[in-house]
Amino acid sequence: MTLPRHVIVCGAGVIGASVAYFLSRRGVAVTVIERTGVACAASGKSGGFIALDWCDNSALGPLARASFALHAELAREIANDYGYRRMDTYMLAAREHGTVPGGHRVPAPRWINGGAVVAGALGSTDTTAQVHPARFTQALLDGALSRGSSLRMGGVEGVIQRDGTACGVQVDGEAVHADAVVLAMGPWTGRAAGRLALPRIEGLKGYSVTLAAADVPAHALFMDYRMAGGRALEPEIIPRPDGEVYVCGMADPQPLPESAEGVEVSETACAVLARAAGRVSTGLAAATITRRQACYRPVTEDGLPLIGRIPNVKGAYVATGHGPWGMLNAPATGLALAELIADGAATSVDLRPFDPARLPAAGR
Repeated sequence: MTLPRHVIVCGAGVIGASVAYFLSRRGVAVTVIERTGVACAASGKSGGFIALDWCDNSALGPLARASFALHAELAREIANDYGYRRMDTYMLAAREHGTVPGGHRVPAPRWINGGAVVAGALGSTDTTAQVHPARFTQALLDGALSRGSSLRMGGVEGVIQRDGTACGVQVDGEAVHADAVVLAMGPWTGRAAGRLALPRIEGLKGYSVTLAAADVPAHALFMDYRMAGGRALEPEIIPRPDGEVYVCGMADPQPLPESAEGVEVSETACAVLARAAGRVSTGLAAATITRRQACYRPVTEDGLPLIGRIPNVKGAYVATGHGPWGMLNAPATGLALAELIADGAATSVDLRPFDPARLPAAGR
């Protein structure tokens, strides 16, 4: 097998950046093509929470375990500080008004002094950690650029084929040629695939806010939160080393817009998230909202990502559909796909559960 000398990666989110990083480590020149901006969608607006064993009861288990270990390796390997640290993780119960009966089920950290009850421990510094998602994505991309890769801004309009082989992409009306093409554009991947036999990729919308709150320790919180009208929500609260606290957890069925620039933010949904965080502690209740955000996570019909060769077209690959675990599983996805492209087979992770050919192609 001939080593591809030049690979185009479509998408500068965390998955595309990871593929570019690991290809560049193998001496492959990479051109990353991005329409809007690095980490402009879910990769820049996620919590950055990662866990060793939370996927153990699914086909994602081996990928997640390999990726959790790679995160620790990358934190030592990459000079950029992107907020990697281990965390303790707790399950909380709270109500919009009043308190949950019974009090704390396990010893509660002192800073949790609001109306929330600590129901249990979900993880320790051995099993849960975090990164700042946008900074981690940029660090991976910077690593690829430092090894000779390049970033080109522009909209991918389709994959160019010659005799059943992908040989480039059309970018804003211009042909950009390469030896192989990787589609890693999150929920927009299917729109760039054209007639390629890719399964359906949907976008699941959610909201988040960031709060300015000092002295919040490295404790990730997953809440069972009941609003006054009885609606149940599951907010996630992830404090970061820089004093920022990330809160997410409001789903929305709005359809996917044409690009990340068209994502709309609901002030009402963001206000609900901030109020939920305020039930945890007096510090979070007094915190200022610094950002209100929304993004679409890419999901597939069976809940597993698409990682591998695109059927019926040589030199065409896909990496998307990671749902809520994109930040966790990006390193192992990037490494395994780099192995597949450069060596013809992935050896670090078994990619068969994520083969795009397992699902019917969209529209068929």
